[in-house]
Amino acid sequence: MTSQPQQQLPPDDSPAACPAPLGEPPALLSVGVEEEFLLVDPVSRSVRPEGPQVAAAAAGELGQRVGTELTRYQLEGRTDPHTHLGEALTELRSVRAALARAAARRGLRIVSSGSPITGLVAPVPLTPGPRYAESLSLFRALDDEQSACACHVHVGVADPREAIEVSNHLRPWLPTLTALAANSPYWDGRDTGYASWRTTTWGRWPVAGPPPYFESPAHFQELVDELILTRTVLDQGGLYWDVRPSHHLPTVEVRVADAALTPEDTTLLAAVIRALVATALKAIRAGERAPRPAPAILRAASWRAARDGLAGHSLDPLTHRLIPAAAQVERMLRALSPALRHSGDLDLVRTQWERLRVQGSGADRQRAAYRHRSSLHDVVDHVIAATCPSQAPPVGKPGAPDGQARRR
Repeated sequence: MTSQPQQQLPPDDSPAACPAPLGEPPALLSVGVEEEFLLVDPVSRSVRPEGPQVAAAAAGELGQRVGTELTRYQLEGRTDPHTHLGEALTELRSVRAALARAAARRGLRIVSSGSPITGLVAPVPLTPGPRYAESLSLFRALDDEQSACACHVHVGVADPREAIEVSNHLRPWLPTLTALAANSPYWDGRDTGYASWRTTTWGRWPVAGPPPYFESPAHFQELVDELILTRTVLDQGGLYWDVRPSHHLPTVEVRVADAALTPEDTTLLAAVIRALVATALKAIRAGERAPRPAPAILRAASWRAARDGLAGHSLDPLTHRLIPAAAQVERMLRALSPALRHSGDLDLVRTQWERLRVQGSGADRQRAAYRHRSSLHDVVDHVIAATCPSQAPPVGKPGAPDGQARRR
């Protein structure tokens, strides 16, 4: 990280963006995305427990690209791996549209928000299955918060040792990704005061948040084995760290982000994460060790990012200073500009980041929808339209000012 914030990405012909070629350029890393969605009734705007039914209806069109989640309020859409993010954006739109059609056949809408805006019932209705029943037995009321929705980005890294080292290198940037992707200001009818309340709820789990610094693959495996042996997690799939080597794919899985409001928001996140992984791999292969921010400071930085999002300040885990969140994002993007240029994503990231600077994060846009008439119905309607523009407008009366949401 540099000591002074930068205000924009470097031009294409700047030295930072155009490093001298050193041999053959590395191949582009593949990217796959998993997006979690909530189902809502377009009249009441409350979440509805019909995820398994909608997933089954969409499976005829999407096959393995749709699945269920722990709660019946949710379902998941998945993309194939892509090396060109224009193709990924096209598939993200297509998957969302297919899920929206399946939901509409049951009179429902899909929403891409990190948290339920209104209508949450606790305890939540769980999807049937032995794993989910075992989760409830072990984690109890923590499962009530599993109705939060995330966006998971998989980047192809086949070497397990490199995957663990990539995790180490990404740790200092995880709070910045949290701020960039913040899209869960509301929880069950109230404004939480946080830009990413999902991040805060996940922080209550025994194995969540920024991962430890791993000294070696053996250190990683020893810790995982101990967590499973002590029944702290069910299995390796229960490691809810913000970044982890995937337990079933040859990828690094970055799990830090809220479900993104629009497909364009998701594509920006995927481009940035791929560039982070590519930059980390370059450093690893050059023999550079990852920075080691103090765990307490990294946790504090994650909390600050969840609270403020892009609208406030970020705590830099390496300098221990508060700086404007937008300036911290720009520091990250400058550091990533060589990788972004190599992948062909520099213009995409510039364009989408400038849009976010003007419009705000997903959390900012949700709150802007609320301020229009102090109506949570307006927030839900805005998220419905942003999630998939092809979704029909709500069939009920427009949301009247309801005064339900309040800030701390």
